[in-house]
Amino acid sequence: MRSATSFIDVNAPVSDELRRQIGTSDNNALIIRLHFTVNHLSRWLTPIHDPNRLERAVYRGEPTAKDLVIGMRNEEERVFPKMHTIATQTNPDLDKLPVWEQGATSVARDVATPTIVLMAQFRRLRQGTCSLLRSLPDDAWSLGGSSRRDRNVSVRELAEHLALHDYRYLRALDEPLDQVGAREGLAEIQKTHLDELLKLVPDSLHL
Repeated sequence: MRSATSFIDVNAPVSDELRRQIGTSDNNALIIRLHFTVNHLSRWLTPIHDPNRLERAVYRGEPTAKDLVIGMRNEEERVFPKMHTIATQTNPDLDKLPVWEQGATSVARDVATPTIVLMAQFRRLRQGTCSLLRSLPDDAWSLGGSSRRDRNVSVRELAEHLALHDYRYLRALDEPLDQVGAREGLAEIQKTHLDELLKLVPDSLHL
C-alpha cells in the first residue's frame, strides 16, 4: 500500500543510466530531448478538461500537476538568460545577471492561471531555448560563462541540466496523474507513461 511519503520527489535519485544517456547524447539529440518534453506534457495534460484534476494532490503536501508545471517554467526562466548570455557575449560574467526569484505578484497570478495556460508559457520558453541551441555550431556548445556566486558553466552543461530537470519533473508528474484520476476516460496514447515515451528519444541525430 502506498504511504503518504512514498511519492516520487523531484529530488529523488536519478539512475546512472539516465545520466549517461543525457551526458553522451550528441547536441542534436539533446535538442530533440528538450523539445520532446513539451510534447510529453501536451500529450498528458491537454486532454484533461477538468482543471481541478490538475490542481489536486494525492496527499496533502504533495505537489500537484500544476505545481510541477510551474516548477518547469520557472527553471526555464532561470536558465535561459545564462544560456543566452554565454552564447552572445565574449567572456560572459553570469554574476551580472539578476538572481532569479519569483515575486509575490507572480505567485498570486499563477494561482489564478489554469494549468494549460502555464504549460503554454513553458512551451514558449522552451521553444526559445531550442531555437537558440539550434542556431549554435557544435563548437559553441563548449562556450562557458564565469560565476563566483554559483559556478562556471557551459552551454552544453546548461542544456544537460534542463534535460535532467525535465526528467525529474516528468517522473514526479506521471504517477500522480493516474492516482488522482486525471487520466480516466482518456485514450491509451494519452496515458503513455514516461519510460515508454523516453524510448522515442534518440542518442544521436545526424542532420
